[in-house]
Amino acid sequence: MEQIEGLLIDLDGTLYHGHKMIPGADLLIKALREADIPFLFVTNNSSRTAANVAAHLSGMGIEAKAEEVCTSSMAAARYIAEESPGATVAILGEEGLRMACVEAGLQIVTESPDYVVQGIDRSFNYASLAQASRWILSGANFVLTNPDLMLPSDDGVMPGAGTIGAAIEAASGVKPVVIGKPESHLIKYATDLLNIQPEHAAVVGDNMRTDIAAGVNAGCRTILVLTGLTTTENLEHYKSITGITPDEICADLAELKMFLGV
Repeated sequence: MEQIEGLLIDLDGTLYHGHKMIPGADLLIKALREADIPFLFVTNNSSRTAANVAAHLSGMGIEAKAEEVCTSSMAAARYIAEESPGATVAILGEEGLRMACVEAGLQIVTESPDYVVQGIDRSFNYASLAQASRWILSGANFVLTNPDLMLPSDDGVMPGAGTIGAAIEAASGVKPVVIGKPESHLIKYATDLLNIQPEHAAVVGDNMRTDIAAGVNAGCRTILVLTGLTTTENLEHYKSITGITPDEICADLAELKMFLGV
């Protein structure tokens, strides 16, 4: 821990399940604040704004501020703005993605965009697929906020941004630039926000295939918590299919708190 200057903490499966806080999440965040350990809440969720995410956490009793949230939408908008400042973008997504693009100085258009940027879009339909494919075939760059194929919901699993992206890729024949976990763009954006080098950050998460893989891809330390998708029973399976071993493994958030010394 002597080399760790900041934590990048996953949300769903790490601090909560849906609308229910995982035991100890509130105490962990409180302890990090008291110990002055920098951290960010880092999520693949592209639909919510940073303020929405903070409100969701606060509603469960986990103290959070909008400026402590880093989403795949924010990272996607930053990626486009750095590559092409003021570029025109067509958005297939929701409020979080739209606001992130506006705040990054991008121009939202409905004709001839420089970029098609796509996240979760619960209004997506055949017409959306046809139009996005035509734009990309005409030369627009294709950026995908996150590759999650399925998402948990109160009614069971539902298709994620990655499923929509797969349809657009199949129709256009063009692979998108993927921003969210397990790719490194989101994590590197978060370390930039904390003003630290990736090797001095630790990614904390429950998912070997996204959180821990993203940490490895970005050159960060990794801490797996067995509070969500990865469990004692399936840990070896995920190690085998990912070829990754986390730097640290904690059974729960209480054990993580002890490991961090807070």
